[in-house]
Amino acid sequence: MYLTWLVSAALLGLATCVPIERPKEKQEAEPPPDPADTGLFYHRYLQEVINVLETDGHFREKLQAANAEDIKSGKLSKELDFVSHHVRTKLDELKRQEVSRLRMLLKAKMDATMEQDSQIDHRTLLKQFEHLDPQNQHTFEARDLELLIQTATKHLENFDADHHNEFKRYEMMKEHERREYLKSLDEEKRREEEARFEELKKKHKEHPKVNAPGSQDQLKEVWQETDGLDPNEFNPKTFFNLHDTNSDGVLDEQELEALFTKELEKVYDPRNEEDDMLEMEEERLRMREHVMKNVDLNRDRLVNLDEFLKSTQKKEFNEADGWKTVEETQVYSEAELQRFEAELAAQEAELGRRAEQLRRQHEELQQRQVQLDAQKKEYQQAVLQMEQRKSQPQAEQGHPAGPGGELKFQAQPPHAAPADQAVPPDSHPGAPDHAAPQNQAEPPQSQQHPEVAIQ
Repeated sequence: MYLTWLVSAALLGLATCVPIERPKEKQEAEPPPDPADTGLFYHRYLQEVINVLETDGHFREKLQAANAEDIKSGKLSKELDFVSHHVRTKLDELKRQEVSRLRMLLKAKMDATMEQDSQIDHRTLLKQFEHLDPQNQHTFEARDLELLIQTATKHLENFDADHHNEFKRYEMMKEHERREYLKSLDEEKRREEEARFEELKKKHKEHPKVNAPGSQDQLKEVWQETDGLDPNEFNPKTFFNLHDTNSDGVLDEQELEALFTKELEKVYDPRNEEDDMLEMEEERLRMREHVMKNVDLNRDRLVNLDEFLKSTQKKEFNEADGWKTVEETQVYSEAELQRFEAELAAQEAELGRRAEQLRRQHEELQQRQVQLDAQKKEYQQAVLQMEQRKSQPQAEQGHPAGPGGELKFQAQPPHAAPADQAVPPDSHPGAPDHAAPQNQAEPPQSQQHPEVAIQ
């Protein structure tokens, strides 16, 4: 679990804490919850490497003795040379699978942008991925672990900033759409809609006081309402142990954010039209950052018991000032909104230009289809005419046909001359019968068929 939070939480350095001993209860062990998705495109590879390394006893022992700087600097990566052969074999296989996956991604990208016969230099292209060593694509070495830790740390450190930027754009888009909607209304309906909007804003602000996250008032409220304990008997160490849900000796980001649920429920209700649940998640992130800034002394994005106890001794812990929610802070300026709207206008103009281009291409394709259909019809007519012309001479020279197209033959007399033989010049109708061939003798009348009896 240590390395999981070191990498997944962004700084990979929680090994300085001594786990708190708790009485072991005889109960079935619950399966550990799935780690939160880091959002990194190599999250699966990262998690699989962590899981394999945690199975090695030597590496796990060195990890618990290391501090955050040892891990971030790459010092811990050198311990990879001492892990078991079985673990190294699994890590090698994981790296080969990741390289294969990256090659497939590169090929898909190249197929979409280059010609089919173009040669791809995978080794050069793999250099753009920082979480592994592209020079060695077959084995997982200490350099790979060092790069994986450093890259995940860098990317996850920017996660919160990216989330804030996305939320700012979301808020500006909401305001832009609201203003555009008001422009589409007449004067009377515009005044009604603006009054309705102001009423929703006023209703959203009507909520109980929100305590500053990490303050005594906020923690005591959790102690009383969530833990069901007497607020007058609040004990910081006991509170820490109660909310270290996985008993690893630290409060990670998820465990901290769970402490803010009561405060968030004061402001946001998914059943209310005026409450935006995306704003609630931004509020949760801001609260967690506030606690980390004031409590996390070694900046490892985790709160150990010593840091937690020291935070309860600060002057700010006992201050009763409330927490300013998102709607009470300026998320963006008017100048930023104007730049955002100009960017949207440019995007819409570009989309309009592309739409017009596609419309013209569609019209050209339709015209081309009409031409092709006309040519096809002409070809069909030409083929039909050729077939008709081929069948006409055969009909004139051939035998007469019946109504069904079948051939009809005329019977001829046994001694009639064929129709295609020429008539001799001296022959004429009415000529005597001596013109018949002389070698044809008339059979005697007395000749009978052999099978007929003679009487």
